Amino acid sequence: MLIHDLSVIDKIAVIGFGNIANAIITPLLDKKLVQPENVYCLVKSEESLENLKKNYKYNINIYQSSSKNSEIIWDCEVKLLSVKPQHLKDIIVPNSIKIEDSLLVSILAGVSINRLTQKFPHHKCVRVVTNIPITVGKGLTGITWGEQITRDQKLFIKNLFENTSKIYEFTEDYLDIFLALTSSGPAIIALIIESLSDGGLSGGLPKILSEELVMEMIIGTIKLLKENKLTTSELKNLVTSPGGTTISALRVLEKKSIRSALIESIVSASNRSKELG
Repeated sequence: MLIHDLSVIDKIAVIGFGNIANAIITPLLDKKLVQPENVYCLVKSEESLENLKKNYKYNINIYQSSSKNSEIIWDCEVKLLSVKPQHLKDIIVPNSIKIEDSLLVSILAGVSINRLTQKFPHHKCVRVVTNIPITVGKGLTGITWGEQITRDQKLFIKNLFENTSKIYEFTEDYLDIFLALTSSGPAIIALIIESLSDGGLSGGLPKILSEELVMEMIIGTIKLLKENKLTTSELKNLVTSPGGTTISALRVLEKKSIRSALIESIVSASNRSKELG
């Protein structure tokens, strides 16, 4: 199969249609890189089917997995797999597939290329890790290629994600830690923002204002680091004066082992990704 241009795809299947799948497919439809009639979506429940039909802005083809008509998705030359890892076992692959060597792009946490290949014979499998900022065009996407993926197929997969993500190519052993940093990371950052804003709240600031100040401070800090090409240690030293407020704050964090807790949170998330696989 020689493909690299999205517009030449006859059919693309989406198995599971959560936030991430939505964020991948919708920009392609918005930019008319893929036509709605060429998108075939498979969902598990009647509720999900009705909700998608009622609320999704494009008239794509939607099937419930228990429906016999749903087998049409296996005739699509490209499939995006975005169910929860624990639901992988519920997917029934037909014995006969008309299109040999079709592409299967999995965004499932922890599920290895080897397991995907066993589950989906007659497919060339690609494993992808992406994160929730993809929904606002600021995603980070890591890709591991399965065997015999051609240059044109790689270009095609990159085209799927480049509109909403910065793309990194890895060997598979890096994907679990990439997931821990980039996919679990936003929740950790949200917790830090919430905690810092609660600190402002305890000092008398209104909650909304305190949270806004924290977020603007983080945006400004990142801009300062990037534009001045500072290391994090250099920035910390820049704002930490002897006997001042910052060293007092940092001392509390060190006493509470916050640094160690953050490191261990990433290690734990990476290990959990392996367990899910």
